[in-house]
Amino acid sequence: MSDAKVRIERDGGVALVTLDDPTTRNALTPALVGGLAEFLQGANADPTLSCIVLTGAGEGFCSGGNVKDMLAAADPMYAGSPFEMQEGYRNGIQAVPKLFHTLDVPVIGAIHGAAIGAGCDLACMCDFRIGSPTARFAESFLRVGIVPGDGGAWLLPRVVGVPRSLEMALTCRMIEAEEAKDWGLLTKIVPADQLIESALAVAKT
Repeated sequence: MSDAKVRIERDGGVALVTLDDPTTRNALTPALVGGLAEFLQGANADPTLSCIVLTGAGEGFCSGGNVKDMLAAADPMYAGSPFEMQEGYRNGIQAVPKLFHTLDVPVIGAIHGAAIGAGCDLACMCDFRIGSPTARFAESFLRVGIVPGDGGAWLLPRVVGVPRSLEMALTCRMIEAEEAKDWGLLTKIVPADQLIESALAVAKT
């Protein structure tokens, strides 16, 4: 990979894809989004790839959009005319759910720590999710006065149902691991030190 913010490791037919910017808790900066999109764009052309495991480095899975970039208008989604911002979304974060949707292989999310805002939506782009006891989710866009423009309004109801997705979006409350499993955000919870091993074992099946 050309982008150090996303790390790819292969184990046979399985690709372990790690969001690798722990200093921002793997915030979805243009560099990280670009690195992830680059990998996804080439995935279908690889006949040796059978499954993807997606996880995050450091203390959490993904903290969502980088608020510092929003305030500084350092991201094209938050600068320029309405048309320019629209195109920033289309060519940036919105490219990611489209690429997930066209993948030929399944994606397993290995979730530890926080999956917040667009990070929660990124987790929902996975076909299913395995979590550690620290895994937690929040659809917290309203806290910063924006809507889930990365596809979350479409994705989240398909994972937890419309009433629960509305509760998450309107209250912004944190869903801890056990409740996340009850709601379908996680299929199972495993010890933190076994998370990647467990996800890779499922991927190999």
